[in-house]
Amino acid sequence: MMQPILVIALAVFFYMTAVFLIALVKKDNSVVDIAWGPGFVVVALLSYFWWPGFETRHVLITALVLVWAARLALHIYLRNKGRGEDYRYAQWRRTWGRWFVLRSFFQIFMLQGSFLILISYPVVLANLSATKGLSWLDMLGTLVWLAGFFFEAIGDYQLREFKQKAESRGRIMITGLWKYTRHPNYFGEATQWWGIFLIALSVPGGWVGLVSPITITFLLLRVSGVAMLEKKYAGNEEFAEYAHRTNAFFPWFPKKT
Repeated sequence: MMQPILVIALAVFFYMTAVFLIALVKKDNSVVDIAWGPGFVVVALLSYFWWPGFETRHVLITALVLVWAARLALHIYLRNKGRGEDYRYAQWRRTWGRWFVLRSFFQIFMLQGSFLILISYPVVLANLSATKGLSWLDMLGTLVWLAGFFFEAIGDYQLREFKQKAESRGRIMITGLWKYTRHPNYFGEATQWWGIFLIALSVPGGWVGLVSPITITFLLLRVSGVAMLEKKYAGNEEFAEYAHRTNAFFPWFPKKT
């Protein structure tokens, strides 16, 4: 097990280094967001082809990762196209000064590469196991993944459509899935990785993959997702009213005001 994991870790290191060099040339660290999903494809395919022969579970879990990664990468590419560097990275570019290149390499690209390996660990566990056939956990995990994919994909689509309307400029999205959670896309992404973890539970030692959904859920709730995005709306009365009646993460019916 250690040899393929070391190979995968090395592949992620070279992949993220290549993305870092592209970002340097483009003077835009936002490319790391587009590269996030495809990085999981690298891990999924390496672990998939490491095991000789055909296993149904290998095909299932690898396909789920590929679908998730392709949709997310395309969504972020279209969202960022022509907009310049994301405000987070632009701010760090200003404040990091002469240490910008070094800090970017370690604090953005290598850090994201480390999280990528942690989050994709249940995929590696499943693909390196010879357990044959599918279990009820595979079915349950796939259903959970589908629910998460629905929330992430539809949530992103609804927000994109909302932002394209001139009358939406400066307004808060409060309809569709956004009526039930302030971040349906983040909830959906975390839910998909809980589904993948359930699939990995079908293989020996699969419980170790719990590190994956815990990590991505924590990051989305406390670090790079909900917490960071909502700082932008501090002092916004419309958002404050929306936040008062709508759950931040887990979908539920809005509170009556």
